[in-house]
Amino acid sequence: MAPFALLYGRVMSWSRHRHAPYYLGALSFAESSFFPIPPDVMLAPMALARPQYAWFFALITTVTSVLGGVLGYLIGLYLLELVEPLLHQLGYWDGYLQAVEWFAVWGFWAVFLAGFSPIPYKVFTIGAGAVAMALPLFVLASLIGRGARFFLVAGLMRWGGVRMEALLYTYVERLGWATVILAVVLYVWINL
Repeated sequence: MAPFALLYGRVMSWSRHRHAPYYLGALSFAESSFFPIPPDVMLAPMALARPQYAWFFALITTVTSVLGGVLGYLIGLYLLELVEPLLHQLGYWDGYLQAVEWFAVWGFWAVFLAGFSPIPYKVFTIGAGAVAMALPLFVLASLIGRGARFFLVAGLMRWGGVRMEALLYTYVERLGWATVILAVVLYVWINL
């Protein structure tokens, strides 16, 4: 049984769907403020499936992600008390506290780093609002960080093309199981 290969095939077929850019935008928006799945999982196969649109897909992902980040900012600014129990329940509270601490020291660079790295960006969007970071500075840092990340992903997929798709398909099972194991190890390590 090869569950990741089946999932990979399914995602590749979805990425060729005529409404895929809308799904990508919705996923990117939601991930920036409350949804746990990063948009890279849809951006990469879409850029592979239609490399001539890779930059367009990266632009959609960047813009909608930053807009979702503004929603997260507003949640932190106005609704933190309402979402605090959810942050605890989903295991984001410690990350949120760390994000607030980082804002006090690095501000712009904390948002940029969160936007570019696999650190949960939503924690930083809510944290930026909670500490009332200057909104234009937040948007600028988000555009640069998220844009760099998503254009890098799209560029790698466009550059690799069919070869990259074949390579990913060859190693998708190993990569999938390695990701599951890493997630479990990180979960155990964080909760100890």
